[in-house]
Amino acid sequence: MWIEQPPVFYRLLFPEAWWRLKRRGRKVVYLTFDDGPIPEVTPWVLDLLDREKIKATFFMVGDNVRRNPLLLEEIARRGHSYGNHTMHHLQGIKVGTDTYLRDLTEADVLIGSSLFRPPHGLLYPAQARLIKRHYNLVMYDLVTRDYSRRLSGEQVLDNVKRFARNGSIIVFHDSLKAERNMRYALPRAIKWLKEQGYEFEPLPMP
Repeated sequence: MWIEQPPVFYRLLFPEAWWRLKRRGRKVVYLTFDDGPIPEVTPWVLDLLDREKIKATFFMVGDNVRRNPLLLEEIARRGHSYGNHTMHHLQGIKVGTDTYLRDLTEADVLIGSSLFRPPHGLLYPAQARLIKRHYNLVMYDLVTRDYSRRLSGEQVLDNVKRFARNGSIIVFHDSLKAERNMRYALPRAIKWLKEQGYEFEPLPMP
């Protein structure tokens, strides 16, 4: 559960971050996709979202955008929001702050969004405070763990059913590592969430 739904003490380390966005009088969830865009997976996700009439948010690795600029254009054209996920998928706790911020800024040149999600949600609070000066720091309320080779698609779907709640920011991945589980779990998760009365919104890009 520590991974799937971050505990309160970790959320308190980053009070400036978005973890969950509750909507009064409505049941809303926010689907997000990390680590793309890549041609093997992202177009499939976009087509599924179109069929389901859902808007979502894509947190993109700058180096993938560099290689696939038309996919960023397609994400925007279809009405989804999008954010920065660093240039090289760096974890803030593994590099110095100057290196981390340079990597983020390099990606920003390609992505141009006010939203930022740190890879793996791992960075130092001091880094978060600096980032917050220029970006909205987006964390998550539920990580599906679709990337895990130890989980099946059914278990990924079960994570959604166990932990989704009103306002949840939910993380899937449009990546090769997550593809098998994500292709199984995502359409079934959408169906289940709709049956529970949830609506879907993209995260706002102020």
